Amino acid sequence: QVPLVESGGGLVQAGGSLRLSCAVSGLIFNSYVMGWFRQPPGKEREFVAAISWSGGRTYYADSMKGRFTISRDNARNTVYLQMNSLKPEDTAVYYCATTTSLRSYSFSPDYDYWGQGTQVTVSS
Repeated sequence: QVPLVESGGGLVQAGGSLRLSCAVSGLIFNSYVMGWFRQPPGKEREFVAAISWSGGRTYYADSMKGRFTISRDNARNTVYLQMNSLKPEDTAVYYCATTTSLRSYSFSPDYDYWGQGTQVTVSS
């Protein structure tokens, strides 16, 4: 069983919003830093955002700052990605993942567990 399951993706018009969720099971959720990555069509996977164990620290890729918000609910073992002011270039498969250290929060090889991804498509 995959311990991370993303949901909330879909088709949205430019300027719209989506909220992605990632439910974690079988892991001690608050032992992990959580990250969101995305893979646009024909491109490599890229860092989106990360959040510390308690949620007190958050990190974003420059192009997402001010538009995306990462949060987590440790009681629900869930991490969220609120995406506002979406642009067609935000079209991608979005993945959540876990890591145990903030040292390299934007470096995908340092992440241990990955979800299956959820498709986000932004139309112009």
